[in-house]
Amino acid sequence: MRICLIASNRFPIREPFAGGLEALTHVLARELGRRGHQVTVFAAPGSDPRLRVTELPVAGYRASVAARADVGALPDAWLADHHAYLGLMLELARSGAERFDVVHNNSLHYLPVAMAETLSVPVVTTLHTPPVPWLESAVLLASRTLDFTAVSRSAAASWSHLVRCTPILNGVDTDVWRPGAGGGPAVWSGRMVPEKAPHEAIDAARRAGVPLRLAGPVVDAEYFDSRVAPRLGGDMQYVGHLRHRELATLLGGASVALVTPAWDEPYGLVCSEALACGTPVAAYDRGAMGEILTPETGELARPGDVDDLARALHVARTRDRAAARAHAVQHHSLTAMVDAYERFFALRSLGSAA
Repeated sequence: MRICLIASNRFPIREPFAGGLEALTHVLARELGRRGHQVTVFAAPGSDPRLRVTELPVAGYRASVAARADVGALPDAWLADHHAYLGLMLELARSGAERFDVVHNNSLHYLPVAMAETLSVPVVTTLHTPPVPWLESAVLLASRTLDFTAVSRSAAASWSHLVRCTPILNGVDTDVWRPGAGGGPAVWSGRMVPEKAPHEAIDAARRAGVPLRLAGPVVDAEYFDSRVAPRLGGDMQYVGHLRHRELATLLGGASVALVTPAWDEPYGLVCSEALACGTPVAAYDRGAMGEILTPETGELARPGDVDDLARALHVARTRDRAAARAHAVQHHSLTAMVDAYERFFALRSLGSAA
């Protein structure tokens, strides 16, 4: 098939990834290409050239002096996003039928949904987050013929007041996320932002008496400096923003992984990455955590309860590492995810042709 993947216009899809959305788009593009599909990606400049995909350019925009004089002018970043996706959708409307069989929208922007009906090819939108105002508005007004998937049953349920979504669980490359010997410090990985609550992982590990290593990009410097950095020291160490193979080595050597969402996590790739490395997980029971973990692969804790997370940490460490790995391979692998998307794309493409 000829597939257009719409990703973030702000962050290139290359390591070290800005977040799970970029990581997911990367493995999806790579695996679809490996399977023989012709993949074109709309993403920020500088995406990984090894993907063997065609990059759609991101339209640059800086408002003129006259436009900036408008007292109601929106921030530059908002205008840049709007211009990039408007340019993309207009280009796809002009030439999409000649170039693609399906467009897969993985962005968080409203325009690919709002303008999907202008395209003569099927548009599949994957909802990666709970409802946010701009995207919710577009989904509310979208044609009932548009197709939506969601990254978990939990994410699909959060949109059920507006649209029916087909859950397709995210997947990780189990050839990259390989099992390790375990037995080392606990690991927390992800973006350093309040909604991921790494500071609570530190508190729980300290109360449990277990060393902890934290890895991930510092997206919110004020939060990191005020809530995370003061808690570091001794057995609590921040090791930086790692590439996937470095992080896989760290996770594979861990005795347990901590996942501490302070919001209803739509999926949580870090959970599947840890399991693929054979490392059981202790997590707050929020969002999709209960869909990813089983009693054999980890332990859930009451959301926001640091003491209960410390308890879950000790319980999870006793889980069988081989069972964690086997569960990830069977249910949360890249192969399982792309199989599901191929079936979904094929049905939409055939329906459009008919």
